[in-house]
Amino acid sequence: MALLRDRLTRLRRDYAPHEHRPLDSYAVAMGAFGVLAGSLAAAAKLGNKPVPERPAVADVILISLATHKLSRLVAKDSVTSPLRAPFTRYSEPAGAAELNEEVRDEGSSLRHGIGELITCPFCLAVWVATGLTGGLVLAPRLTRLAATALTATAVSDFLQIAYSIAKEAAEGGSQSEEKRSQDNRPPAAGGSLRQHVNGQAIASA
Repeated sequence: MALLRDRLTRLRRDYAPHEHRPLDSYAVAMGAFGVLAGSLAAAAKLGNKPVPERPAVADVILISLATHKLSRLVAKDSVTSPLRAPFTRYSEPAGAAELNEEVRDEGSSLRHGIGELITCPFCLAVWVATGLTGGLVLAPRLTRLAATALTATAVSDFLQIAYSIAKEAAEGGSQSEEKRSQDNRPPAAGGSLRQHVNGQAIASA
């Protein structure tokens, strides 16, 4: 074990001599993912769960949208920030109830690696998609029900954003139209008019 740790330390130093890259924690993450995938496969085999030869298109779409939503919910949502707090530090709001966070560099490299994983929706998507796909085999009805709720939330998010964009565009258009109307309005009676006579500008009340 000590020999493996020394080799990882040397490899990390050679790989990124000027930057901290927690290669050992990445190796642990890959091992954990392998355990997850193997456990799902073993559970399906021991439970005699039939594995479909070809997934239905509807299931692929459902799982894809659910994966997108759950990944961002865990990695970016402000409500789930207590789950990330031991591994991250708040940076700034990112809009639409999302946060930008920085991974904590102090402490173990495992802590750093977990922080990178749980703040990256693209990284989490692999884990989420694997879990949901396994759920379709082990508990299809419950998995589809949960995925439906996540998919509905994802679609609602896109509709909320589209509505906000359309509303801002409509308000911007009405303000521009009002400004043009004010610019084209004739001057009020009794105001100062500038007239040009023989090339010279004179003012008349």
